[in-house]
Amino acid sequence: MKLLILIFPLYFMLTSKSFAYLDPGTGSIILQAIIGFFAFASIWWKKIINKIKNLYRKKIKHKFDK
Repeated sequence: MKLLILIFPLYFMLTSKSFAYLDPGTGSIILQAIIGFFAFASIWWKKIINKIKNLYRKKIKHKFDK
């Protein structure tokens, strides 16, 4: 436990700076990916709901055909 108490502050004191840069295009790519995901999810959900509706419609039509 004493070793952990010594290593933990030492870890944060010895870290070096990171000169990372995110250009303005990165934000738009991330936003585009998020919008694309929600568009895909909404179309996928609508497709599943329509399949379920069609499944029940076929059963109802067969009952009235007899």
